[in-house]
Amino acid sequence: MRVIFGAILGVALAVAAVPAPVAAETLVAQGTQSFEKAPLTIRTQGRDLRFTVELALTPAQMQQGLMYRRNLASDAGMLFLHPQEQELAMWMANTLIPLDMLFIKADGRIHRIQERAVPLSETTISSGGPVKAVLELQGGSAARLGIKPGDLVVYPGLGTP
Repeated sequence: MRVIFGAILGVALAVAAVPAPVAAETLVAQGTQSFEKAPLTIRTQGRDLRFTVELALTPAQMQQGLMYRRNLASDAGMLFLHPQEQELAMWMANTLIPLDMLFIKADGRIHRIQERAVPLSETTISSGGPVKAVLELQGGSAARLGIKPGDLVVYPGLGTP
């Protein structure tokens, strides 16, 4: 799943190029990205939910994301972290598993949740406003764990302790 729109500059939205879906064989031939892992916590309803997330920090990592993965552990995810808040849109092209997308503001608060994004869809999924990060979790996690907009994502890159 890739970030396909850029930042809001003034009142104009800068749109980045949308990469075309790539066959699995081509991705392997090009070499896949590796991802650093880090702990991340979501504070919801007086509970701390702990995850180990892969970090998508570079454009190449963000473009690859969770493409071609056949599974994702219930305590795992991927965090797409941007240098500043911006309007974002994601898609599920070449992504084989359903995902929940949590769009996160710079203060670590969840702004919006897209539950159970459809695998292989090229429909864009908007952040619905400027955000600093997107956290992808196993599809159905938000409902199962009671994660809601306004909950706090604790991760040093978001400036949350």
